[in-house]
Amino acid sequence: MLEWLSDIFWQERLWFPEGLGWADLEDRDGRVYAKARDLWVVLPVALLFLVIRQIFERTVATYLASLLGIKESVRRKAAHNPTLESYYNHTSKYPTQSSVEKLCKQTGCSERQLQRWFRRRRNQDRPNLMKKFREASWRFLFYLLAFISGVVALIDKPWLYDLEEMWKGFPTLTLLPSQYWYYMFELSFYASLLFSVATDVKRKDFKEQIIHHVATITLISFSWCMNYIRAGTLIMFLHDSSDYLLESAKMFNYAGWRKTCNYIFIVFAAFFIITRLFIFPFRIMYCTWVYPVTLYPPFFGYYFFNSLLLVLQCLHIFWAVLIIRMALRFLPRNVRVSDREETDDSEEEEKEEQERNGEIKKNGPIQNGYGKHNNNHHKAE
Repeated sequence: MLEWLSDIFWQERLWFPEGLGWADLEDRDGRVYAKARDLWVVLPVALLFLVIRQIFERTVATYLASLLGIKESVRRKAAHNPTLESYYNHTSKYPTQSSVEKLCKQTGCSERQLQRWFRRRRNQDRPNLMKKFREASWRFLFYLLAFISGVVALIDKPWLYDLEEMWKGFPTLTLLPSQYWYYMFELSFYASLLFSVATDVKRKDFKEQIIHHVATITLISFSWCMNYIRAGTLIMFLHDSSDYLLESAKMFNYAGWRKTCNYIFIVFAAFFIITRLFIFPFRIMYCTWVYPVTLYPPFFGYYFFNSLLLVLQCLHIFWAVLIIRMALRFLPRNVRVSDREETDDSEEEEKEEQERNGEIKKNGPIQNGYGKHNNNHHKAE
């Protein structure tokens, strides 16, 4: 059964234009070609990336965070309460007023105690600032090194300047050592991201990130097997040209360097829009969609490869809308680059700590002859 599926999967008519096949990619006369079996090296390298990441985050990233004044925050855990835990996990993290009244009767807690429990429980699920800074530092390091690697691998290649050169001699395109390591470097990293997705900070675009990682891994692997090496290196280089800017903006944001963060984010937004909404669809995709059919008739690999590029372009448009909205929101008022998911409002916890230590009287301070009302349960988390 497996052999039958393998025979179907590796049919030459799926991977090559008519008249060409796997025999054309056999190494000969000192010329080396990409082979599917080369991709097995990705698994151990991806695991190695995970180990290096743990070491980097616990040493270099933590030290850098301390230099920037970022400290590990300790949050109080919500007391174990099966009733409230069940409501939190299965109904809502933000109970309505009517639900609060019912839960108060069921648990015997006061409304204030209930609000405090849900606030602490929500804070437990929020990643702390140190964790987010470490992740951003690791991604910044990789994307920067990947961009430099792309420059080294492509700076002297004619297809960087004339895109039609990427198809010259296809599919018998000789594999260069720089292309091999650039491919393995990128593919292993995205595989490691997919392995660690369960423990990484979960953001609002979590589903889109999963789609992106899967599409990227499939695209890189498929382009390797069908010897779309030159097109693949250009696509990876284009994406690496701006990603490190976003991660550096996040790092400065977590460190409280608001102006620096905003300036970098504006540069990133400009690079993202130019590369993902103009160069990618109108130059790269044009050269992979239109020009190849002038050289050979379309085949399955041609359609599949370009379909993956369309998936990426849809994600580019989705993220471009979010980036533009964010830029328009913070640019005029110099607001920090952040979203609601990345805020960690600890004011409530600090006030409770002060109250516990006797710094605030039980009934609250008196200001201008009036008692200060406690509206904590109306405050946004």
